[in-house]
This record gives sequence, structure tokens and C-alpha cells, in this order.
Amino acid sequence: MKRKRRTGLIIFSILVIIVVVRIGGIIHQRFDKTSTKTVRLGLVGTDSEPVWDNVRKRLKKQGINIEYVVFNDYVQPDVALKEGKIDMHSCLTRYYFESYNREQNAHLTSIGNTVISPLGVYSHKYQKIQDLPEGATIAIPNEPTTLGRGLNVLQSTGLIKVKKRSGIKPSLKDIVSNPKHLQFKEVDPATTARALNSVDASIINGNYAVAAKLNPKKDSIYLEPVNKAAKPYVNIIAVQEKNKDNKVYKEIVKAYQTEQTEKAINKTYKGAQEAAWPIYGRN
Repeated sequence: MKRKRRTGLIIFSILVIIVVVRIGGIIHQRFDKTSTKTVRLGLVGTDSEPVWDNVRKRLKKQGINIEYVVFNDYVQPDVALKEGKIDMHSCLTRYYFESYNREQNAHLTSIGNTVISPLGVYSHKYQKIQDLPEGATIAIPNEPTTLGRGLNVLQSTGLIKVKKRSGIKPSLKDIVSNPKHLQFKEVDPATTARALNSVDASIINGNYAVAAKLNPKKDSIYLEPVNKAAKPYVNIIAVQEKNKDNKVYKEIVKAYQTEQTEKAINKTYKGAQEAAWPIYGRN
């Protein structure tokens, strides 16, 4: 009799343990599905926050919280990502990013295209770029990558020619044809809009143009063509290479590359930036 009672107690105890384990598993699964996952996103400045706010609001419903980490230059985001201080960043062009990745052996990778910001030529004196006179002075960003991009933009207008071997990063020394004898004034990129008052024309980044109340599509006398040649200047979402298949990160890219985001980009930037994925693909 005692043996039967003992056996019954053992069986009962085993059943209790099984039930507890199963309930615990269900609770754990439910917790995993409802728990919020926080992702640290690196940005430069705050001008892209209105667009990311739109994306963040939608992701929050999926249990994904985007936490902004704001930097004041374009060097820090790659360093922070490499060191694991942020989970991803969305603030650099593919060309700049790949140059850092290659030079620093950083093991970072792109997982999605975001926007492209066409470079514009502006003038307070002339309505068309071909109206620039002999010896006109053009302000150009002194940052090497943007300077080279600016020269390629001018080459696309036919005003100058640069050495073919100079690629996407020519310097002023690479100019081989300048029929109008244009003069170039190198200035800090942030001052290119202010320089309009003292030069015949100025090459201005989209973000600085908008900050100066300039509408790239309406106020520029020439806007960089958004074509295959401009692909290196597409902005991207980047992560550590080991995290390229992270499901949460993929959901973030998926939420960004939507019609809702494209509308937010158009509303926020008014032509200074365009959605890149419909033009260049998702990555």
C-alpha cells in the first residue's frame, strides 16, 4: 500500500514538473514576442530625424524601439559601429562608407539603401549654368570627396573636363579643359550657401541648401543627375558584417523602404533628398 502511495506521489510530482515547465515555456515565448527590442541608430545631426520618426513610429508597433545616437561629424559613426557602441547607422554615402571599411578593415556592411542627395549649383546672378561668363568664380566644397563630386557635376554640364583616370574623386589639378577659364574658390561645405553673396555660383550639398531656405529643384541652376554615375553617393543603412542577417535589423530596413517613408522624405526635404531604393534597388 505504501509502495503504491509512494509511486503515485512520484508520478504526480513528475506531472507537476512537466506542467510547470510547459507553462514556463509558454510564458517565455509570450514574453519574447511582446518584449521591446531597442536598436541604437547612429545619425549625423538632426535633419534626418523627421523621416526616421515616421519609421520609428511604425516599428514601435512591432516591438522595435529605435534609439537615436547623434554625432556631429561623419567619422564617428563608422568608428562607433566598429566598436559596437551603436547597432547601425544611417548617415553616410556608400562611397565614404566603403572607403573607411576598406582602409580600416572594419568588417562593416550595408544592408539597405536610404536616400540620395543630388548636388546642386546655385547662383544669385545667373538663371542658367551656361550663362556663367568667362572667368566666373565658383565656390566649391573643400572636402576632397565632395570637391571631386562637384567637379564631376560641372563636367556633366560641359563646362570643364577632368582626367579620365581621376575617377569619382578628381581634384582641381585634374582639370584638363576649362574653356571659360572658370575660377574655383574652395570653402568649408557648411559655408557654400553663404558664399553665394561673394561668388558667381556655388556648389551646395542638399542639406546645406535646405538649411539656407533654398529649394534644390526650384532654385538651383543645375542639379546633379540621379543616374548610375551618382550611385556611389547613395546613403545606406550599415551594420557589423556578423549582423547582416539579423531579423530585427532586416525589419528596420523593410519598414524604411516603404511608400510611407518615401512620402516623408519628399515632404521633409522638398527635393534635397530622394528615396534611393526605387532607383538603385534595395541594397
